[in-house]
Amino acid sequence: MRVKIYIEGGGDSAYLDERFREGWTAFFERAGLDNRMPRPVRGKGRTQTFDLYRTPVRNRRPDELPLLLVDSESLPAQECSPWQHLKARPEDNWDKPEGAGDDDAFLMICCMETWFIADRVALQRFFGQHWRENGIPKWETLEAISKEQVLKALNSASVVDPVDTRRVHPRSSCLPRSILQRSRKGARPQQSY
Repeated sequence: MRVKIYIEGGGDSAYLDERFREGWTAFFERAGLDNRMPRPVRGKGRTQTFDLYRTPVRNRRPDELPLLLVDSESLPAQECSPWQHLKARPEDNWDKPEGAGDDDAFLMICCMETWFIADRVALQRFFGQHWRENGIPKWETLEAISKEQVLKALNSASVVDPVDTRRVHPRSSCLPRSILQRSRKGARPQQSY
């Protein structure tokens, strides 16, 4: 049986597609699936991922199992299956495709930024002196934290006081633009603003 898992996320280039597949393949290997390796399929956007997934479900081959993996976007209700959650979310309102199994959909954490919080050392390294560790609570279970809480905590921990920044770095008005440009290119922001 060949398993293909249609995963939300990824970028808009062949390079990012390759990195996406490499990352998920390494994740599955570390999870002990190396001899039953699912093939990760980058879905890009959420709806695109669902649409990509529905095609092989509709044209099901007996030797292939398509699976769906998307962000939960919001905390699922207790005892709620992934398909029930995806149907209940007004932004999705997805019906389980005919031919899909009850266990063929999987949910990730509410938002990918939660993964950043899981690696506080990397955040400290990336933001340097502009990082406030105490801005993020010591949450026991990151999977139970809402998207709003995650984004608020990251904002609190990484916000730079503009008055202090301008005093030290008069050209600091270009800092946010520079960080955005460099993050799109995958480069680390410079400390010399």
